[in-house]
Amino acid sequence: MKPKIVIAMSGGVDSSVAAALLKDQGYDVIGISLQLWNYNADTDNRFGTCCSLDDLADARRVAEKIKIPFYILNMEKEFRKDVVDYFVSEYMQARTPIPCTLCNSKVKFDELMVKAKTFGRDIVATGHFASVVKDDYGKLMIKRGDNRVKDQSYFLFNLTQEQISRVMFPLGGMTKEEVRDIARSLGLNMVSEKSESQEICFVPNNNYKDFIASQIGPESFKEGNIVNSEGAVLGKHQGYPGYTVGQRKGLNLGGLTEPYYVTKIDPDKNEVVVGPKQEVLGAEFYADRVNWYSKPETEEFLDVQIRYRHSGAHAKVTPLPDNRVHVEFDEPQNSVAPGQAAVFYRDDCVVGGGWIE
Repeated sequence: MKPKIVIAMSGGVDSSVAAALLKDQGYDVIGISLQLWNYNADTDNRFGTCCSLDDLADARRVAEKIKIPFYILNMEKEFRKDVVDYFVSEYMQARTPIPCTLCNSKVKFDELMVKAKTFGRDIVATGHFASVVKDDYGKLMIKRGDNRVKDQSYFLFNLTQEQISRVMFPLGGMTKEEVRDIARSLGLNMVSEKSESQEICFVPNNNYKDFIASQIGPESFKEGNIVNSEGAVLGKHQGYPGYTVGQRKGLNLGGLTEPYYVTKIDPDKNEVVVGPKQEVLGAEFYADRVNWYSKPETEEFLDVQIRYRHSGAHAKVTPLPDNRVHVEFDEPQNSVAPGQAAVFYRDDCVVGGGWIE
C-alpha cells in the first residue's frame, strides 16, 4: 500500500508539478502551503516569488486543477524564530547566513512533518531537485539532482536521518524544462511560465541593509572605517551589516588601480577590511555544527561546495572533535564567507555539511 503524502506547495512550477506527478502515480496526496511572513499592503507581495500571497493563491488553483485537498498553515511564528531572527543575528555577527537552509530543515521539514501527522500523513514531498539514496551500508543520503544546474542538495545537508526517511523528491531525475513541459501539458498555465525564486522571500527588493535596520533599528548601523589589510583607512562605511565577504560593488572607494573586495568584517572594531582579488581567496577554513551522513574515519578528499552557486572544489576534509571539521582546498577558492554552509560530497552524494566559522 502506497504511503499517504503531504506535498509542500510554494505556488511555483516545481512543487506544482511534483504534486501532479504524485497524484498521477496513485498516491493519496494533500497539498499544504505555508504562510510564513506577514505580507501587507505596504510591501510588494511578489518579491522573491516564494510563498507570497499571490503564490499561495496559485498553489490553491493548482490543487483545484489536479483535484487534491489543499490547506494553508500559518507558520509565521516558527519562521520568525528559526529563520528571520537567525538571519538578522548572523549579519550582526558579521556572518553571511543562508535562510533557505534553515527554512528547509526547521520549517519545511521539521515543523511540517509534525503537522503532517495531524493529517494522518507519514511522508512529506517537495519540489526540490535532489533525491534520496542508500549507501552500501543501507544508510540514507541526499544525492544531487540529475540536472546539476538546478541541483538543490546543497540546501538539504542539515536534514536528519529521520527526516530523510520521510521525504520524497519527485523531480530529482528531471530537468527544469521537462518540469515546465509537464506543467504545460497538464494545463497548469498559472505556474508553467512562472519565473524562479531569486531573492530571499522576506527581504523586499533584496535590500538586506534596509531590512535588518527595520528589524533592529537604524541606530545599529554606525559609521566606521573601511581599511586595507595593513589597517590603512581607505574610506567610510555606514554600517558593517550592509557588507559581505567577497562583495565588490558599493564600496565607493576612489583612487584604486584595481578592483577591491571585502575580505573580512570586524564587528568589534566596526571595520570593513578590503583588498585586491588575491586577498579574498581562501585556502582553508574550519566549520562547526557539522551534520554527517557518512563521516570519514580520518581525513578524506571530497568535493566541497561553499555556496549555492559555487561549482565545488576538491579538498582534504578532516573531522575534528565537537562536530567541527578542517577543510584544505587543493586550490584557493573565492569568498570563503563565515556563516555560509560548506557541504561535502562523495560521488554526488552529500556525506555531511556544516557552517563556516
